[in-house]
Amino acid sequence: MESLMSGRLLFVTLLALAAAACPTQGETRSGSASSGDVAVPTISATTPRNIATAARSQQKVGRFFIEFRSRYALSYGHTYVIFGRMGKTGNIIDREVAGLHPASNSALPYILGHYIPVPAETGESDGDLDDRYRSASWRVTLNEQEYKKVVAYIRKLQASSRFWQATVSNCNAFVGKIARSMGYKTPGIWLRPQLYVVKLREMNGGPNAVGYTGPPG
Repeated sequence: MESLMSGRLLFVTLLALAAAACPTQGETRSGSASSGDVAVPTISATTPRNIATAARSQQKVGRFFIEFRSRYALSYGHTYVIFGRMGKTGNIIDREVAGLHPASNSALPYILGHYIPVPAETGESDGDLDDRYRSASWRVTLNEQEYKKVVAYIRKLQASSRFWQATVSNCNAFVGKIARSMGYKTPGIWLRPQLYVVKLREMNGGPNAVGYTGPPG
């Protein structure tokens, strides 16, 4: 009887030790984080550099993009770019506009700019982010390195673009410089903005280019 009790006691003890060695769902081991019943490695000072870098890359949310876009206006329209970051589902998280246009809401500089250069701005103008006015677009997704290179070029171009002139230094020419810096072919700068973006997309994006074309302006 005594040997039977000793055997049962030994069995219970071993069972308890085995249970203690296996964390249940929701518990975590040292050096890991729990996500449901899946353990996700954490990054520590002792984690190998290549593994730590890969883990950080997986934690980043979103992709980068640049969109070549045109919009309707009271005149023949406007060409510009939108660039920023997208979420995993393709939704835009943040965005910025760059485009060349006269530095005034008055019609006078616009009219004069068909004959002589007039002071210009290179940021957002009225209607740029309103999809109701979009006439054409072509969006290109980029990795982080590509995006940083494009943004650096846009900043440099903005700093050097001080004047707008309809036949030489217009909005198409500004966007074309950005496109060429990325290795794309560009159409002539005297096209209407909608047709310029459509041609740009057709020359570089192929049949599967992600874009939009509205009715003629």
